[in-house]
Amino acid sequence: MKSTIFTGVATALITPFDSKGRIDYGKFAELIEFQIAEGINALVVCGTTGEASTMTDEEHETCITFAVKQVNGRVPVIAGAGSNDTAYAVNLARHACAVGSDAVLMVTPYYNKATQKGLVRMYTEIADAIDKPMILYNVPSRTGVNIEPQTYRALAEHPNIVAFKEANGNLSKIVDTMALLDGKLDLYSGNDDQIVPLLALGGKGVISVLSNVLPRQTVAICDRFFRGDVAGATALQLSLMPLIHALFSEVNPVPVKAAMARMGYTENVLRSPLYPMEEENERKLIEAMRLAGVSF
Repeated sequence: MKSTIFTGVATALITPFDSKGRIDYGKFAELIEFQIAEGINALVVCGTTGEASTMTDEEHETCITFAVKQVNGRVPVIAGAGSNDTAYAVNLARHACAVGSDAVLMVTPYYNKATQKGLVRMYTEIADAIDKPMILYNVPSRTGVNIEPQTYRALAEHPNIVAFKEANGNLSKIVDTMALLDGKLDLYSGNDDQIVPLLALGGKGVISVLSNVLPRQTVAICDRFFRGDVAGATALQLSLMPLIHALFSEVNPVPVKAAMARMGYTENVLRSPLYPMEEENERKLIEAMRLAGVSF
């Protein structure tokens, strides 16, 4: 029987950089403590929001190790370890497991892409090489490849593949997938604007960008839903839509980095080719933060 990694909200953490673009571990510790104090259910490090694609191997490994030690078992730590090179992904995943991550998050291969059979072979090879659970990460807008429902069904047979983060935005495809899976994989929303719809399809929660800024309120959406207060969960989701839209008004993590800088958890520094957001978009983001009751 497969175990659920977390129920509720996992924050896809930003990686705080100092003014020279170095990882600021002091601020990273503050951010982790803020998240845990606000009741977050799990943390994802070195994902898309964490700018893992511009980290060196040493930074990637050190960042995961630091997060595991800082969290110290209080919530699950999920390590981003995906790559478009299967052998490289295996090495990242093995390191993440060795230093105590509770699970790994594996994005589909980007740029070189893969066929559906190729996805099955790649994910199986990685899952065979580790001893911790894996979350598949489907985000075709970034990678150019989509995990199809039948592919999910095939991958669900592997004991180490336990869940999927779905960010394809196509609710019909997700419905088809959930019908085929018959509960063999846990579903997490990869889009903050679809938390309640995916919970209604049997989802276990969300891997969230929004919760960097408002962890307690994002958790409350899931808590209300799971208590049976669907109307309350829906109302809270809808009330936060202006902030959600502002956080995705430019490519993630550009807006959330600006928001977290305003909150004091990082400098507004991103690694090239990402740059701070346009002034007009940032003005709208700050106003949305104020309307949502964010303290800064």
